[in-house]
Amino acid sequence: MKINANEIRAGNIIEHNKNLWIAIKCNTVKPGKGGAFNQVELKHLLYGTKLNERFRASESIEKVRIEQKDFTFLYKKDDVLIFMDTESYEQLELPQYFCKNYAFLKDEMRVTIEFYKKKAVRISLPNQITLTVTEADPTIKRQTAASSYKPAILENGIRILVPSFIQSGERILVDTQNITYLRRAE
Repeated sequence: MKINANEIRAGNIIEHNKNLWIAIKCNTVKPGKGGAFNQVELKHLLYGTKLNERFRASESIEKVRIEQKDFTFLYKKDDVLIFMDTESYEQLELPQYFCKNYAFLKDEMRVTIEFYKKKAVRISLPNQITLTVTEADPTIKRQTAASSYKPAILENGIRILVPSFIQSGERILVDTQNITYLRRAE
């Protein structure tokens, strides 16, 4: 669907230079002299590279319609991730690099895979996941006066910062987008 360049908003997925991009930031500028334009920060949907592009208000851009389907992660084989469609039970194989945070994938985890023209373009993991801390530095006495964080290693091998009261063996909630500690799991 064609839209005017000044209608691009953050979160829109567009086709530009024969690639799919997601708009991260948009800034409409109306200079005193010359025509208005939209300064857009784009992020490549597959590779994550960024691009700053200036679109004139008179330009038309192809806004892409993305189909979303729910899948269940089954397992990882070599560098391939295997998913199962929750409706048709068909299996889908995607390369490991396709999911930037693949270390967060757990068996039987439900994910959303986005398709453009029947081709997978992006995997969306749940925003939060519960993981066990396997290694954490010991707490230093009298370190609780100010909020302090210490490094910890999770069951999937990822290193994050956790509050000083978190010990090895505890289950915590982790934000999969920012890879940060949220709180203790219940």
